[in-house]
Amino acid sequence: MGRGKFKAKPTGQRHFSTPEEMLAGTSTRPRTFKRQEVEYKEEEESEEESGQESEEESGDETEQKRKGTQGVIEVNNPNLVKPKNLKARDLDAGKTTELSRREREELEKQRAHERYMRLQEQGKTEQARKDLERLALIRQQREEAAKKREEEKAAREQKKVEARK
Repeated sequence: MGRGKFKAKPTGQRHFSTPEEMLAGTSTRPRTFKRQEVEYKEEEESEEESGQESEEESGDETEQKRKGTQGVIEVNNPNLVKPKNLKARDLDAGKTTELSRREREELEKQRAHERYMRLQEQGKTEQARKDLERLALIRQQREEAAKKREEEKAAREQKKVEARK
């Protein structure tokens, strides 16, 4: 009888191959494991041989020894690339840097706007012509309204003078 509300988990039921099964080749272990094991042993032997030949290199390896899994896993993270320090004598002063697409488009946009504004001031653009025509029409209307007001004012004065007589 189990105790409590939780059921027991079957984690303890593992199957291990016996030496007889391993010799007979009926083991449930994957076949690639044996190949990997042989390759691992060969790598260890080659490392031992290279370690005995040059002890100076092993001194460098201890400096480059990495923490945790970094020594096991090779990581090529482009964000971890250290920036190269350029010295003033290595810089090419005559070299012009190419602009990015956005910067180039921004400059073209500014130049086009400046060119358009110059033409606008000179009255050579379509919009400037329409604006000038509109301004001329407004001036004419204002002149006519001013003349009309003066005539009405003169007419009122004329009536006042006649009424006094």
